[in-house]
Formats: sequence, structure tokens, C-alpha cells
Amino acid sequence: MTWSQFLPTFGALFVIVMLRANATYWLGRGAAAGGRRWRKSEGEGSPAWQRARALVNRWGPIAVVLCFFTVGIQTAVNATAGVTRMPLRRYLPAVTLGSIVWATIYATVGLAAARAWLAAAARSGYTDAEIEYGIALFNGTGVKKDERAAGEFLLKAAKKNSAPAQSRLALMYASGKGLKADPIEAARWHLIAVAGG
Repeated sequence: MTWSQFLPTFGALFVIVMLRANATYWLGRGAAAGGRRWRKSEGEGSPAWQRARALVNRWGPIAVVLCFFTVGIQTAVNATAGVTRMPLRRYLPAVTLGSIVWATIYATVGLAAARAWLAAAARSGYTDAEIEYGIALFNGTGVKKDERAAGEFLLKAAKKNSAPAQSRLALMYASGKGLKADPIEAARWHLIAVAGG
């Protein structure tokens, strides 16, 4: 993956996770405030609540950062930070660092795993995967650009009556990109696609 592919992917993932984590934090704060109003009694004066809040405020930022290395507990940790009203001066640096870690992991390892899965599915003959992988190869999106291999995957999908693959194949035959230019094959695949596969 090049920097021109990594940076926008990282940026989008960072924004998404920051919005999600902060929304969860503020929902937790709102729920706690609503609960206090509904009960009409703070309940925060109890020693157990004070100890729990102190524990979260002391160790919570570390838990916030570490939760981004896991799957499934991010929501609980961020909501707990909100419910216990972790100060923003402690929460925001922790959630920012955690979001950087999460975006980096998913923009590198996560997308590499997704690309490997897509390639394996395409090689196994799944039509939708053949189309998506063929288009990715043709455009060089997340994989090394290989128009010839793109043509092979799209041809396999087109032979399985996939109209999107047939249309793309027609364009490739017409332009000579990925496949040898052949106006007759281009017209044939276009007519097959228009006829609905």
C-alpha cells in the first residue's frame, strides 16, 4: 500500500472511530445525567460510587487507549468513561491516541486481510468476488495494478452470466486495456450484458 492510499484510508478510519467513540462517551454522560434526574437522588455520595469513579478517572485513560486493541469492548469502556464523567482533559488525549492506534491497525493489517480474503474468494470462483477483485486489479485499488489479471477474473464472472462483469469486459475489449482490443468481442459482450446476462 502506498502513502497515497494509506493516508486517506487512515484519515477516514480515524474520523469514523473518533466520532463513534466520542458519541458513546457523550451518550454515557447523558444517560448518567438523565438517571440522576430521574432518581432525584445523586447516589454519588456513596463511598462505593466515589471509589469507582476515582478508579475510572485514574486508570480510565489507559483502559480507553487499550480498548482500541480489542474487539467488542470499546463501546463499554467509552460508555463507562462517560457514565463516570471522566474529565475531558483525560479522556480526549486517551481517545485520540486509541483512535490513531485503531486507524493504523485497520488501515494496514485489517485492509491487507480483507484484500487477501477477496483474492482467495475470487480464486475460489465466487462471482461477486471475481468482479470486485477484477475491478480492484484493473484500477490498482489496494492491490498492484494488473489489467491482464483483471480481464481474466472479469471473464470468469462474465461467463457466469454476470451483467456487471459483461459490461466491464465489453469496455475492456473496446479499449484494449487488459485484453487485446477486439471490437467484435466488445459488441458481443455488450449485447449479452444488455440482454441481461
